[in-house]
Amino acid sequence: MDFAETVEHRDLRAAVAAVAADFGGTYFAERARAGEPTTELWDALGKAGFVGVNIGEEYGGGGGGLVELALVCEETAAQGAPLLLLLVSSAISAEVIEEFGSDELKQRWLPGLADGSGKVVFAITEPDAGSNTHKLSTTAVRHGDEWVLNGTKHYISGVDEAEAIVVVARSGRDDAGNARLSLFVVESDAPGIVRTHLPVDIQVPEKQFVLHFDDVRVPAGNLIGEEGTGFRQVFHGLNPERITGAAVCVGVARYALAQAARYANDRKVWDSPIGAHQGVSHPLAKAAIETELAALMTRKAAWCHDRGLPAGEASNMAKYAAAEAALNALDAAIQTHGGNGLAREYGLLPYWGMARLLRIAPVNREMILNFVAQHTLGLPKSY
Repeated sequence: MDFAETVEHRDLRAAVAAVAADFGGTYFAERARAGEPTTELWDALGKAGFVGVNIGEEYGGGGGGLVELALVCEETAAQGAPLLLLLVSSAISAEVIEEFGSDELKQRWLPGLADGSGKVVFAITEPDAGSNTHKLSTTAVRHGDEWVLNGTKHYISGVDEAEAIVVVARSGRDDAGNARLSLFVVESDAPGIVRTHLPVDIQVPEKQFVLHFDDVRVPAGNLIGEEGTGFRQVFHGLNPERITGAAVCVGVARYALAQAARYANDRKVWDSPIGAHQGVSHPLAKAAIETELAALMTRKAAWCHDRGLPAGEASNMAKYAAAEAALNALDAAIQTHGGNGLAREYGLLPYWGMARLLRIAPVNREMILNFVAQHTLGLPKSY
């Protein structure tokens, strides 16, 4: 095993950090409070080739993999500017389209995803299905050269910024009565799509939406891969989402710890920096250890995915560990600042909302524990 980071990866980290540092925490916090997208940062990263670092060079991407995209996600967050849409547009949608899409779909969508000029978001969550993909009620029915979609999707991120949506729908049932899923690229302004803003109280730039599909007609060529093969496609996309979500959490934790360490060195009480006191230093040290452990698992999960190895266990563990590490780091950082931890000047609370969201999405910690209990420990299925 070689845990040394390659020169190329160190250079990638430095280059991404240099771009993101020009924006930083103040920029992110202002956009998060206003609920406005971080368009300028996204465009700058796209122009530099980082938004599509995992997309093939033939489509204008960087030719890397999920390891490289996770580094982009981590470093932008570590500079105080986490980007949730990297998880859905660059990770899920790009990975699924490139792996399973037709040549026409690849040529249509991947160049824009590669240079950041386009975003494609992902719609799987439904209000009544929860984590049970078998219970999806959105349907896709073939009519001649088109598919007709009907149903509702819930908590869909960034639809207002996207050109298209990868929609997961039930296109039939197998002999046992289980859902046959299929994935479609649907343009976000297609007739029959009604989107409703879903307000949330956490401070993040990206908006959430409820989507209603009312006889939305989709060309047959917009089907990704073969009809009924959606389960495999979904999990090829969900593992990257979990890995990049973990990378964002690692970056957020690093940002919070850097802010706290700076404050603990500068703030003096009774002529001594507060960081000299173990009541301050130990929670930060513990959070730093947890962050490094989460980072290692995140790298393992990305490495497995890029090599076509089973990545479900590592992806789930990375997502669990990183979300916990981010929340613990932020809690320790806020506590280190005392009352200033809640002050707008120090800008920590928007990151708490981001980390708290990522403990729930894209898969909540309880479902991860179910997965590990069943698949790692061989315990009976609990649901």
